[in-house]
Amino acid sequence: MARRKDANHGGHGWFVTFADLMALLVSFFVMLVAFSTQDSAKLQVVAGSMREAFGVQDRVRYSGVIEMPGLPTRPKLKNAAPISPDEASANPTDDHRGSQQSHGGKFDSDRNFALAAASLRQAMQDMPEISEVSKNIIIEETKEGLNIEIVDQNGRSMFPEGSKEPYERTRMVIRRLASSLRAMPFRISIAGHTSASKLPARPGYGPWELSADRANVVRKQLEAEGVPGQNFFMVAGRADTQPLFPDDPYIAANRRVTITLMREEPPIPQNMQP
Repeated sequence: MARRKDANHGGHGWFVTFADLMALLVSFFVMLVAFSTQDSAKLQVVAGSMREAFGVQDRVRYSGVIEMPGLPTRPKLKNAAPISPDEASANPTDDHRGSQQSHGGKFDSDRNFALAAASLRQAMQDMPEISEVSKNIIIEETKEGLNIEIVDQNGRSMFPEGSKEPYERTRMVIRRLASSLRAMPFRISIAGHTSASKLPARPGYGPWELSADRANVVRKQLEAEGVPGQNFFMVAGRADTQPLFPDDPYIAANRRVTITLMREEPPIPQNMQP
């Protein structure tokens, strides 16, 4: 008896089931995106990072450190700055990297700061005993240079209340930073900051004195750990005039000491004529 051929010449049954499964998965992810809420500030940060990586545009760009574990999010970026259209270029070249820098100075500076930031972050990771305290450190590149912020957090202060002398854990962090800073050629600026306070200042010793004293204590320890004295450019107290989080000047994260590796123009050769 001859075998009857099947009249159905369609695909295999498993393929149809697989196609249905893929359609359901796509529909599921479309629904997730449709119901999700997007953070416009973070989207701006991502867009700014992409513009920084692939070229310059003639629009306001955003870049910088936004949040760290344990720190509140800073909604307004400290580095946000417009770029004028005459300085914009979608394809920057070696001779078009900044109208205020020449002879590749900006390129070299950016590379040096990137290497310095990587070295400092690695120094923090290499000491497990300060891994928790290292969350109090923010490393951020700004137009002034590379900022190293030693920041207070709620429940984890770096200095005792109203005192210029740091905790021992803070000294450990400074010692670790010094091991990297003493090998770097940058000049160093140190500024102390306090948060705004609703309590009256101590007579004769207010936020200006406290912030200046804390900055100078950090300078002394860095110098004691081998950072050359001639590398220090400025030590100053800012009180509460430059909060890290302007929208909430009272939070603990505004209390900090900022160590800045200064961004400076390359020296002009002595034989160059104006």
